[in-house]
Amino acid sequence: MNASRPLVLIVDDNATNLDLLVNTLKTEYRLGIAKNGPNALEYAVKHKPGLVLLDIMMPEMDGYEVCSRLKANPETAGIPIIFITAMSETVNKTRGFELGAVDYITKPFHAAEVKARVRTHLSLEEMRLQLESQNVLLEHQVAQKTTEIREILNASIRSMALMAEIRDPYTAGHQQRVAQLACAIAEKMGLAPKTIEGIRIAGILHDVGKIRIPVSILSRSGRLLDAELEMLKIHPQVSFDILKNIPFPWPVAQMVLQHHERLDGSGYPQGLNGEEILLEAKILAVADVTEANSSFRPYRPARGIEAALTKIAQKKGKQYDADAVTACQELFAEEGFEFDTNNENVAPLL
Repeated sequence: MNASRPLVLIVDDNATNLDLLVNTLKTEYRLGIAKNGPNALEYAVKHKPGLVLLDIMMPEMDGYEVCSRLKANPETAGIPIIFITAMSETVNKTRGFELGAVDYITKPFHAAEVKARVRTHLSLEEMRLQLESQNVLLEHQVAQKTTEIREILNASIRSMALMAEIRDPYTAGHQQRVAQLACAIAEKMGLAPKTIEGIRIAGILHDVGKIRIPVSILSRSGRLLDAELEMLKIHPQVSFDILKNIPFPWPVAQMVLQHHERLDGSGYPQGLNGEEILLEAKILAVADVTEANSSFRPYRPARGIEAALTKIAQKKGKQYDADAVTACQELFAEEGFEFDTNNENVAPLL
């Protein structure tokens, strides 16, 4: 017997019907025989036929029950089932389709009709399996390509962030720490993981525009002159100009542009206020101010996290988003948040 031929399981308690179906199909298919429902279920699980021809009116377990059990079992749920019945009422056919049957053959049946229906549904099942296999392969290829793209993106992000930190060695690691804290705040606030990924990227790149700022200003140990301060304030716009044409799936450029904006309109570069500012940018602002005030700067020693938390608390709801400030405070006070200094030079996994 040619094992490459499709296997068809015939389920019928009537010997005459079995003989007719066997004689009709035996030259084209391998055939399995079951004379009752329990035997049919056992055979289907063991041999996985390509199609089942199933009589409805059988003792002990009728065809509807057999069909229902086959469809409920993940091992046999995908097998096409054609009912064989003397019943022609629409209500009976509807019940079969609702249970998962693909077709009906009405008794007395004709050999040509049986062959045509069996051939059609076996072909459809073969195409379905091919499409399923191709889809699995495609998903694997897409996942592989996505991983490659992410690796390239992460490498680019690392390089861009490093460019800014080379220019401003006193704040080395600042962008990574801001990203860490901003993501923790966003998670605490219940933002979606995909949104948090965008915040992470924006956090890592939020000061990339400092590559345009003279090193003499970035490393100044004393108070900045007014002109120098105005020069420093252009870095969010420079960052935006660098990032705006990169097709991130998040508004990264806008987040970076707005991370120095304040709720009362006193921020820069656009003087936005309230709802004009992206929530992601509000979160970045809290993380940025908290990290900057707790860390060393060339013009002052490190103030520590308590002083930084006090600073944002004083302007909670005025300059800084109240929910973001609360989340930040709780992270340090209740959850013992600490910056992960071991991963400061590692770009996020998207």
